[in-house]
Amino acid sequence: MYYSKVEIAGVNTSKLKNLTTEEKQQLLERASKGDKAARQELIDGNLRLVLSIVQRFSNRNENADDLFQVGCIGLIKAIDNFNIELDVQFSTYAVPMIIGEVKRYLRDNNSIRVSRSVKDLAYKALQAKEELSKKLSREPSVEEITAKLNESGEEHSKEEVLYAMEAIMEPMSLYEPVYNDGSSGDALFVVDQLKDEKNTDESWLEDIAIKEAMKRLGERERSIINKRFFNGKTQMEIAEEIGISQAQVSRLEKGALAKIRKFL
Repeated sequence: MYYSKVEIAGVNTSKLKNLTTEEKQQLLERASKGDKAARQELIDGNLRLVLSIVQRFSNRNENADDLFQVGCIGLIKAIDNFNIELDVQFSTYAVPMIIGEVKRYLRDNNSIRVSRSVKDLAYKALQAKEELSKKLSREPSVEEITAKLNESGEEHSKEEVLYAMEAIMEPMSLYEPVYNDGSSGDALFVVDQLKDEKNTDESWLEDIAIKEAMKRLGERERSIINKRFFNGKTQMEIAEEIGISQAQVSRLEKGALAKIRKFL
């Protein structure tokens, strides 16, 4: 969507700069010392990164210019807060910062409107969750978060807190990267961590066996089995369609099933 649009938010995307690692490092060092020209050059040199990130949200039907500008805000925050003393690549720090800014924008402009009271409760719950995580060194339960909130005299049920937290959650794409080692370039996506209970090795092998058995049937037998069990047609419908009696269809079907069972 966005690559087909040459100009976004007044920026000609076909002429975006590319900075080398050395150039980025030098500019980051200068910008950390208050060099405004270096800061601007860093912004201009990382707009391609912003563009690639907002591409992930192209299916949200949001205005491309708006998303790009929001992504640029995330980039600027990353530049202003980046610690050059840490042994971390700038892009490693900037990417989640930009994504976070875009997600906040999408959450606040969600077409599914969430009431202000629910949002307020959700933000309090997230703050309580963060405090408890540091204190307990683990992910706190909803019950613990609720108890923490109620310490201030508020009265919230576990269900209310859970609903509020879920109401502001941004849906995650199955192809959202959750890990990248940075060397091989092979990322681990959400979809890679999901288990499919239906498509197991056993069912996969069974499907192959059935397909092989179907190949051993005659053309008419194969057609009847397909129509009966894959297209959901009755014997009477098949009889009318291929011009034979329902009794003949029944005999052919039974014979075909017997061959399949024998093969399996």
